[in-house]
Amino acid sequence: MNKNELMENWLAEEKAAQIHGWDFSHINERFEEEKDLPWNYEKIVRRYLTPESSLLDIDTGGGEFLLSLNHPYKKTSATENYPPNINLCKNILLPLGIDFRAANGNGVLPFCDGKFDLVINRHGAYNPDEISRILKVGGIFITEQVGADNDRELIELLLTDAPENPFPFSVLILP
Repeated sequence: MNKNELMENWLAEEKAAQIHGWDFSHINERFEEEKDLPWNYEKIVRRYLTPESSLLDIDTGGGEFLLSLNHPYKKTSATENYPPNINLCKNILLPLGIDFRAANGNGVLPFCDGKFDLVINRHGAYNPDEISRILKVGGIFITEQVGADNDRELIELLLTDAPENPFPFSVLILP
């Protein structure tokens, strides 16, 4: 398959997928990247999440992962910065009573100091100073970030001049 055919297939897939938030169920059974990781993000989050915890999910997408945690909505907050996902969150999370706010994870977060017991962030931007500010004393920040070598084979297939990058896929847990 040549580059033009690959691009046509990619665009057709994008059109058919109708992605909302972080719901990639249209590729189930076709591509599952996280099954080969040496950790399980959900298990790590659940290890630190208690029913009493005040929880914030930064860059929640459409709230799919957040909702899968079944945490009490009154103790749950989320942010998102991507306009289509902001609208999705307003329609899904706000009616449930989840404190949703449009915010850029790299910027100032619209929450008071020391508000959260647990802050999670899966592949989104974040500002370490803001995380420190909004966490309660003894609070926990759990993040899973995509490294520059993530999907390296796909990048090289699509971009023959893809640059080398030594940064790996990583998890960071900060108390």
